[in-house]
Amino acid sequence: MERLLRVANGSESGTIVVGATTPVCPPTNWRDRLPVLRSGKITLRELQSSDAQALWAFINSSEVTKFLSPPPATVDGFEQFIAWTQQQRAGGMQATFAVVVEGFDTPVGLFQLRQLEAGFGTAEWGFAIGSAFWGTGVFRTGAELMMHVAFDVIGVHRLEARACLANARGNAALKKIGAVHEGVLRRSFQRDGEFLDQVLWTVLKEDWLQAKVIWGGEVTFN
Repeated sequence: MERLLRVANGSESGTIVVGATTPVCPPTNWRDRLPVLRSGKITLRELQSSDAQALWAFINSSEVTKFLSPPPATVDGFEQFIAWTQQQRAGGMQATFAVVVEGFDTPVGLFQLRQLEAGFGTAEWGFAIGSAFWGTGVFRTGAELMMHVAFDVIGVHRLEARACLANARGNAALKKIGAVHEGVLRRSFQRDGEFLDQVLWTVLKEDWLQAKVIWGGEVTFN
């Protein structure tokens, strides 16, 4: 999670019922274009260059960046980051989604998924949500959509997240969605010259298959 903002398909329409027993065949060419997913009042879509100003405003606050690697400090920096995410998506190495809430024209945060091994068998994900939307359910819904993308579209087997031990809110959010605490990675993240411990959280594909039956709900996939 802390490395979230590091810079280093043809479409079909329909409704996917999370937990349905009938197989669904969503678009598979995510490397060409990320799908747009909606659940309730939350939409996930690919980042656009026009999102730079809003992301800079929502993410570049001390509350949000406290446990993140320093994000781009300027709007131009976010534009470069967005262009980089699109290049990485085309190369099949990562997928970054803007989080849009009904009633807002611009994103209030983002989710990022990147491969940890060739072929995306194991992946890492992270998120940054504007503090005004903490505790509103935006993360929970966005996380469910991201797990759908990771496991049902991209084909991930093991999904990992790393959160600083001191990041109580981030760890609680991951636990709430059913991620499993696997251990503590000692002094594994450097921030402001200090090495911090991180908690390793995982979700396996079989965990997701069980959980989505319980969650139910609908995901509109364009």
